Amino acid sequence: MAADDRDSTYLRIEGVSKRFDDTLAVDGVTLAVRRQEIFALLGSSGCGKSTLLRMIAGLERPSGGRIVLDGEDLAAIPAFRRPTNMMFQSYALFPHMSAAGNVAFSLRQERPRLSRVQIAARVAEMLELVQMQRYAARKPHELSGGQQQRVALARSLAREPKLLLLDEPLAALDKQIRQHTRLELVSLIRRVGVTCILVTHDQEEAMAMAGRIGIMSEGRLLQVGAPDEIYEHPRCRFAAEFIGETNLFHGRIEDGRLAGSDFPVPLAIDAGGAPPPGAEAWLSVRPERVVLGRHPPPADGGAPLNAAQADVAEIAYLGSHSIYHLRLHGGRGMIASVPGVGRGEAPARGEAVWVWWRAPDGVVLTQ
Repeated sequence: MAADDRDSTYLRIEGVSKRFDDTLAVDGVTLAVRRQEIFALLGSSGCGKSTLLRMIAGLERPSGGRIVLDGEDLAAIPAFRRPTNMMFQSYALFPHMSAAGNVAFSLRQERPRLSRVQIAARVAEMLELVQMQRYAARKPHELSGGQQQRVALARSLAREPKLLLLDEPLAALDKQIRQHTRLELVSLIRRVGVTCILVTHDQEEAMAMAGRIGIMSEGRLLQVGAPDEIYEHPRCRFAAEFIGETNLFHGRIEDGRLAGSDFPVPLAIDAGGAPPPGAEAWLSVRPERVVLGRHPPPADGGAPLNAAQADVAEIAYLGSHSIYHLRLHGGRGMIASVPGVGRGEAPARGEAVWVWWRAPDGVVLTQ
């Protein structure tokens, strides 16, 4: 497939809304998903992401807007006829059927009907794809969580859907096996070449699996972008705080600085992103951008620095790095991420330190 085909819009969601009585669950979402893309809808519980997924699958009808897949408006197509397949969080495997039987079930619903030989060949192909052929005769209760997930994925892919929908696909797995499983899942999806929409509340899962992420809150789509773009350049406070951790300062713009915040001095900001004077704004500073030292920062003549004195309140050791919980001398709390290398020379709890960061390392937000 040519690169321009992969980059073209494959799924278009145009102003889609969903209302349940007086509750607006999805509020005018517009989104374009590319062919063969793995796209993640990320947000906290109740933000509308699963409702949007169910509308794509045909399990809910939109109150407004339309959904177009590969040039075809899905409005008049019932769920069982849509070229989509959904893998639920619980996997929804039939407990009385074997792994092979579960995969074969969806194929028996195909119209025109497939022969037994065609179904058997497709089941064998799918179980081999997910490396479950040796467990074909086992029932779901005889399989581990990861193995059940593979069977559910094989069943979802058996009918060769145009769009694969995954609803919290790793939530049922133990934490220690999630990292390996998500890499395996991404590899399988890419190998098949199916377009995929993943719904999750786990930011690490979304950033590790998806090429792009859409952040949702209160039914609205707040920002869409690649994982690094959303992390490094959030467009609103919700995105800054939901993805990773951040230090957030509030104030108004005065003379190219953020004044009136609870930082000891007005904060220097990147001149290229400064709102107009008097505008209300927030400054997001990631913990890894904050530098700790026992002495004031050196004057290097480069970008302006924001610096203040603080006391180390607590230290959370996480192996590769430590999270320092600091108390500025004005009373405000901050966090800083310190690499594990050279940890013996790092400040200890109760020590007085200096904290600083370069002005361009902060992101100015106006909403």
